[in-house]
Amino acid sequence: MAELIGYARCSTVAQDLTAQRDILTGLGVPEDRIYLDKGLTGTNRARPGLDQALAAVRSGDTLVVPKLDRLARSVPDARDIGDTLLARGVRLSLGGSIYDPADPMSKMFFNMLAVFAEFEADLLKMRTREGMAIARSKGKLKGRAPKLTARQQAELVRMRASGDYSIADLMELFSIGRATVYRVLERAAGSPPPAARSAAPAP
Repeated sequence: MAELIGYARCSTVAQDLTAQRDILTGLGVPEDRIYLDKGLTGTNRARPGLDQALAAVRSGDTLVVPKLDRLARSVPDARDIGDTLLARGVRLSLGGSIYDPADPMSKMFFNMLAVFAEFEADLLKMRTREGMAIARSKGKLKGRAPKLTARQQAELVRMRASGDYSIADLMELFSIGRATVYRVLERAAGSPPPAARSAAPAP
């Protein structure tokens, strides 16, 4: 029997997935068949929730997402996921509209959504860099930041290592301060934080 499998995602730990879950349940997706990613960007394909959702769908099933940008934030990723689902006999529902690559209009609409999703991601990065530069110049980068889970720390390290994200990007996406970003990166590299290094006795 064909099933509806849902997927929702938000980019920062401060965001709430309730609205997206409500959309999915309103489209008929059972609560226990909704897979989630929180604090992970759509430009990253290595998402546990997405992997689980893609593993859960079978031929004849439908993968339901509130919007295409929740599934992917780049044109290549969107097309790759769409093509993979099609090859497996799985339908893709974007907010209730079924993507049909055999229909020229549906295919054009899908590609347009993918382009806009990628554009918005690039625009966010640019605005983040500009905003953080202004904040730095005014000395406003202060305040205690929330802690990250082990999975979020690992994702932060992976994103930084990819070379696609600046420190400012990571601060914005994970809703944390600059010191926290550096602390996570230094811990992952196996080096002590600056305070510990300065306090270490000279050889």
